[in-house]
Amino acid sequence: MIQSNLSKEDMSSVLSKAFKDKTLFSPDDTAILFYNLNFIQEKISDLQNLFPESALHAIAVKANPLTKILAKMQTFGVGAEVASLPEFHLAEMAGFAPETIVFDSPCKTKSEIEYALKAGVHLNADSFDELDRIGEILKTIRSKSIVGVRINPQVGTGTIKSTSVAGDISKFGIPVNDNREKIIACFLKYDWLTGVHVHIGSQGCPVPLVIEGIRKVLDLALEINERLKLNSAQNRIETFDIGGGLPVSYHPEIQPVSMEQYLAMLKTACPELFNGQFRLITEFGRYIYANSGWVASKVEYVKREPGYTIIMTHVGADLFLRKSYNPADWHHHITVVDKNGNLKTGTDATKYIVAGPLCFASDVIARDLELPVVEEGDYILIHDAGAYTLSMWSRYNSRQMPKVAGYYTENKGFEILKDRETKEDLYEFWS
Repeated sequence: MIQSNLSKEDMSSVLSKAFKDKTLFSPDDTAILFYNLNFIQEKISDLQNLFPESALHAIAVKANPLTKILAKMQTFGVGAEVASLPEFHLAEMAGFAPETIVFDSPCKTKSEIEYALKAGVHLNADSFDELDRIGEILKTIRSKSIVGVRINPQVGTGTIKSTSVAGDISKFGIPVNDNREKIIACFLKYDWLTGVHVHIGSQGCPVPLVIEGIRKVLDLALEINERLKLNSAQNRIETFDIGGGLPVSYHPEIQPVSMEQYLAMLKTACPELFNGQFRLITEFGRYIYANSGWVASKVEYVKREPGYTIIMTHVGADLFLRKSYNPADWHHHITVVDKNGNLKTGTDATKYIVAGPLCFASDVIARDLELPVVEEGDYILIHDAGAYTLSMWSRYNSRQMPKVAGYYTENKGFEILKDRETKEDLYEFWS
């Protein structure tokens, strides 16, 4: 079983080496996002070794759209799950073959659908109307695309409502409870419709809920194939996209459900997925990236007042948008190191607030923290920052995106994955 979280000792050691690399840190680099590239590759290898060899693992681009990482992912033999036409283009430019790209979006235009069908990517329709659009376009062009339809199993929501998409009402997919016969009718009508797609949600959705949703759609898929057989139809469901959504741990002391455990539970509840009648697609994103990334941010000021102390640092709601706007649902462990990257020990008498640089009161990423004594020039290490951070970057106050660096555990040095934005880059963005 691979490790769940990177340790603070590992991060401290890496940062100490980074400070000595004169090509990495410049005076402007007040914060850097680091990725352990070995950790990402181990996650991918684990996924590939556990699932059937025929499975397509389409890694969610929205979790981490960095093009240099996408290019690495392509060489690992996985696919890309894209949720917009720009993400589609990123995957294409990163070298992903059309048959390894899965296009999901609840709001595809007719031109986007036509582009996808001409390219020959896997296309998941999100509604009856989208299926009708696809049908009309396929009357005028030939396509190698596998087309599936997203079904909302309506099994309920997890503990984080904003990342749960399988409640009774959802913007995603076709709700199954009142549309079962209508869904079956679509498969009887369209001989090009050969796939189903289900995704329950991301962080906060317990694994039993995820599996319950997959089982419900699997029962429907098996029924549809029986109906197609009885009607001597030309098509059958051959592709089953189970989505992603395996929760990760943002607490170093908490062990999440591992991929091995998840797969064992899935095989027990849904054995028909593994008997060869379906080709599986997965869409993991957070599981691949979240625990592989961390941020080192310089402490610029320490405001000490009776009963509390505020750390002013260089990342906040710009990089940790969900944490700042919805703090009850999101956690990031924080470690303090000195200006050389060495871990600080002990506990200050007062608790800390960790605040970012933006001009609004909720630009805070932690409150009531027990930390060692923090001083100007120290660095805070923000754990588990590899997914849904840079991809959700906020332009408020026109802050420049920080530098992103990758590293390997074999002391191969550092690789710049993205340079810090320049003021010219920023001007170009707003021009």
